[in-house]
Amino acid sequence: MPIANVNGADVHFTDTGTPPRHPDAATVVFGHGLLFSGWMFSAQIEALEDDYRCVTIDWRSQGKSPAARDGHDMDTLTHDLVALLDHLGLGAVHYVGLSMGGYVGMRLAARHPDRVLSLTLLDTGSGPEDADKVSKYRLLSTIYRLIGMGPLRGRVEPLMFGPTFRSEPAGRDVIDHWAARLKKTKRAGIRRAILGVVERLPVDDELGGIRARTLVAVGADDVSQEPFKSEALADAIGDAKLEIVPNAGHSSTVEQPHVLTRLIREHIAG
Repeated sequence: MPIANVNGADVHFTDTGTPPRHPDAATVVFGHGLLFSGWMFSAQIEALEDDYRCVTIDWRSQGKSPAARDGHDMDTLTHDLVALLDHLGLGAVHYVGLSMGGYVGMRLAARHPDRVLSLTLLDTGSGPEDADKVSKYRLLSTIYRLIGMGPLRGRVEPLMFGPTFRSEPAGRDVIDHWAARLKKTKRAGIRRAILGVVERLPVDDELGGIRARTLVAVGADDVSQEPFKSEALADAIGDAKLEIVPNAGHSSTVEQPHVLTRLIREHIAG
């Protein structure tokens, strides 16, 4: 299992390596959303790995990364990402981030513009957590830490997945798989990751520093990062392209994998 010590933390990553038929291929780096891991980009990597080197990072305490005691804020995760790029000998990359992966991606593109060839921001926004949700999410994180996800699934699933996906048998299978993977992680670490997202600082004033070609996409049924936030985000980033994906909620890469793969491929190809 590939683990790198970066910025004082151990993080899990995957790396498909350079495609044999494309020795000069660019690299696509994927940053996942909260309560997920690089697994949420499996369909996209399967479609792209013959043409691009594909790398995923599991943020601190999530996926297969060991639970960390601190450093779950978005600025620290950005440092983790830059350190992983350095560890892998990567210069400028195409970056794809969903939700919290997008929070990191905006910071990466604004603060390290020389490291980003193109930027794809999925189901994300540049502002802080909605004030009316902060207390609820803190409470849910505490309950989760004590008793796990089981009793909370009915409240969490609608935040993570859209109604169309949740109503389909194939969607239910994926959601069950998501829950099984989450169960393998340390609850204390996941709670810290949740608080890192809930307590994140806004980066609205940094968006003007983003120079990379940017795609902003959001599920039409996303209730965690509503489409109007993506519309505002695209407006704030110069020349950003906006796509609203029908029949998708907050986890668009697993809910509409073919649509998201097409959008990402077209965008990184320029």
